[in-house]
Amino acid sequence: MCQLFPVFSDLCHMPLYIASLNSGSNGNCYYIGNENDAVLIDAGISCRETERRMTRLGLSIGIVRAIFISHEHSDHIRGVEVLSRRYSIPVYMTTATYLSSRMRPDPALLRYFSTCEPIQVNDLEVHPVPKQHDGIDPHSFSVSCNGITIGIFTDIGIAGNHVIDHFSRCHAAFLEANYDETLLERGNYPIHLKRRIRSEEGHLSNDQALEIFTRYRAPFLKLLVLSHLSANNNHPDILSGLFAPHTNGTRVTIASREEATEVFTVR
Repeated sequence: MCQLFPVFSDLCHMPLYIASLNSGSNGNCYYIGNENDAVLIDAGISCRETERRMTRLGLSIGIVRAIFISHEHSDHIRGVEVLSRRYSIPVYMTTATYLSSRMRPDPALLRYFSTCEPIQVNDLEVHPVPKQHDGIDPHSFSVSCNGITIGIFTDIGIAGNHVIDHFSRCHAAFLEANYDETLLERGNYPIHLKRRIRSEEGHLSNDQALEIFTRYRAPFLKLLVLSHLSANNNHPDILSGLFAPHTNGTRVTIASREEATEVFTVR
């Protein structure tokens, strides 16, 4: 079990700024930063599109100090090499993820992390969180700074203890809600793909995401961004209707497969 980091009281903190630049099987990239430093979790859209979306949001790529890779699937790594080389941004991943991927970032910019060992990126502390998914060595992440914790929990077949422990300490989180059970069952995916999605190494359903939210959220969770929605087996209206009766003061919104979210300020 990973060593847990402290829970901080909800006092006045320097804010963190977070955004989904894209979220879905067509590409994933999440921004977390303060006034001076930021990290990207995954870079699954092109360098050009990452630049365009950050510029539109008023975010500076010049303060991105690291890119952290959750696993080797193409929708999480598509833009890594060009983005890293163009801006000399270090890329962090596990050794197994690197060896199983076709990524070849500049060796001088390649860094490795180990499960449960936090990485300090100036004032940002990034915690790799082991998870269940069909990558070779998949991880989620939480990012902490000045008493604020942001979680990025997508591409998860089942939420194990590590994910739950970290989710329960978040002030804001990106949480996967990939599919609606009825849409998946009635859809035209082949049986083997339906089984893969539902498996413990697949993706979280809307109902699983709701259970995590209602059972394990902290009283200070201010923002939940539901993420990685399936284009074929989910719809924002279904998800909004499911979560609406359970928000209890937490803002719940949905990340798009086609465009960036707004920049959220988390204090």
